[in-house]
Formats: sequence, C-alpha cells, structure tokens
Amino acid sequence: MFTLFLDLDGTLIDPKVGITSSIQYALTEVGADVPHADELEWCIGPPLHHSFHLLLGDHGNIGHAMELYREHYETAMYDAETYDGIGDMFDAFHRVDVTMHIATSKPHVIAQEIINHFGIHAHIDRLFGSELDGTNSDKTQLMQYALDETGVDPSKAIMLGDRRFDIFGAKNNDIPSIGALWGYGEDEELRASEADAMAGHPEEVPEIAFDLMGLEED
Repeated sequence: MFTLFLDLDGTLIDPKVGITSSIQYALTEVGADVPHADELEWCIGPPLHHSFHLLLGDHGNIGHAMELYREHYETAMYDAETYDGIGDMFDAFHRVDVTMHIATSKPHVIAQEIINHFGIHAHIDRLFGSELDGTNSDKTQLMQYALDETGVDPSKAIMLGDRRFDIFGAKNNDIPSIGALWGYGEDEELRASEADAMAGHPEEVPEIAFDLMGLEED
C-alpha cells in the first residue's frame, strides 16, 4: 500500500473568506493598501511571511502584520468549507487502508483546530505543519520532516495539493504528486511545476493515485 500526503488550504477546504479577510484586516491596521478579496487569492497556499513580504515590501513591518493577521484569524479560520467530494475521497482510501497525513504550511496548532472543527481529523493519521516562528513553512523542508518522522519510502507516497509549492515540495523529496485543479492553483501553474498527474475533482483522486502506484483497487 502507500501513503497519501494532503495539502489543507485549497485542497481539502476552501479557506478564501477567512484568509483574505484576515489579510485585509492586517493591511488596514498597518495603513497599507487593501486589495479586494479576489485579488488576494494568490495568498492562499504560500507561507504567510512570503505573502506579506510581497504585499508590504522590504521595509514593511511583516512581523506586526502577521500578528494582526493571526489575531483576526483566531475566529476567521472557521470561515471556510470542505470541498464537495472530499468525504467520498476519504472513504475510498479507507476501503483500501491507505495511510493519510496532512502536510500544510499553516502552523500545525492552527491547522489542528481547523481539521477538528470540520471533522477531517477523523480521517487523518498525522498532521504536519509549520511552527509559529516559520520553521517548516517551506514545503520542501516540511515534506522532508514528514518523511523523517514517518519513515515513509518516498516512492510509496503521493502528495496531493493545489499549488506549485506542493508539487515542488514533493518533487524535491522524490514523491509523486497529483495537482488538485479544484483549488487555487491554475491548470497552467500545476502543469508548469510538472505534477505527475492532475485531478479535476476529489472523487477522481483514488483512481489516479492507484494508477501512479501501479496498483489496482480490490
């Protein structure tokens, strides 16, 4: 069998409202320009520090902006919804006893609250996320940490994610990857990052994953 690593934002849940409203709050408080929520979709997926650096520039008070973001996000993180078909995807993998872990750039203490709230924790063996100081926010480092912690053979694992950061993190650790086209990464972004396969809907993922692993569902 194999292990499936799953991104969280843009892959299992749609977090747009909570993330963009929290960014807007932080930008307002520091006196910066505040883009419309639709113009902040690119911030869903990358490490938060990276996004605020691009929004505020080299001389912006990024640390303070992140504190403000997290202040607002304490409640706004529940302004999200699980994507249609995620439950069916989980059920399909449970039937064949696939091990599932979450690998997210989001701080693990926050990610744990979110997966508990949406009931995702019941389907997951372990959650791997960053630390509040930014450690393991880079997806390559995070995936290496997850492999070291679990002892999983990269050739017997798959990463499912919607952004190039997920695909690069998997590729840099020799893990096959599936691009989630229902999330916030465009088709062009995922193809350019050379995802090994693409899925247009969560319910397509099990069949694609088995094909990547050269296995057949009983």
